[in-house]
Amino acid sequence: MAHFYLAEGLADSEMGAIVVLEGAEAKHAVSVSRIRVGESLSIGNGAGLVVTGDVVEAEPARLALRVDGVSRHPSPSPTITLAQALAKGGRDESAVQAATELGVDAVVPWAAQRSIARWDALKRAKGRERWQAIMREASKQSMRPHLPVVHELETTREIADRTRSSLVLVLEPSATTDLTAIDFDSVDYAGRDVVLVVGPEGGVAPQEIELLAAEGAVPVRLGAGIMRTSTAGPAAIAVLNARLGRW
Repeated sequence: MAHFYLAEGLADSEMGAIVVLEGAEAKHAVSVSRIRVGESLSIGNGAGLVVTGDVVEAEPARLALRVDGVSRHPSPSPTITLAQALAKGGRDESAVQAATELGVDAVVPWAAQRSIARWDALKRAKGRERWQAIMREASKQSMRPHLPVVHELETTREIADRTRSSLVLVLEPSATTDLTAIDFDSVDYAGRDVVLVVGPEGGVAPQEIELLAAEGAVPVRLGAGIMRTSTAGPAAIAVLNARLGRW
């Protein structure tokens, strides 16, 4: 299995250059993954730059490799943002992890009306840090050159305001439009970034759907069944990747 690590401070490098990985990432590579001199691995900066090479030094807090490959990956376009409602039992975290592996560009924690889980002032910071940590590890596992970001907790009103710059799609089982029926090449939708809104365990409240739709959001359904909040977002993102030509 290929080894991939993140070093946000990684600068552009040339062939033959020595790149050093330090701190927690180096410790994990050497002490946990047992990376040794002579093995090959990749290091990315989370912003599209990835260098690959053979390890020339492997100490507990320091790992160095000699670069034999450099790749620069442009940012995906259009982007996909997941507005994930807070959910109990870690289902929101499961959705965030899977969405990251599937290529989501950003995640917005959403304080939906029917969310049982709540983030108070203290939990906001800790919750966001937790989601970012999950996304970082998922990015490494899936060897993503771009590290997605977690935005601040938003209300339904703030989610609705995103219609000004993006195509906002609300997953709703009772919707009359299938996600697969959206024409992303149409004049209204072509090239627009996408925000996918996924409700909590009890679904999106009628008042929230009305508010979002009034601002231009489009309710869509994903098949005939009803998925868990941990499944719906990732499933829809897979569809969007294919429809938007990202896959």
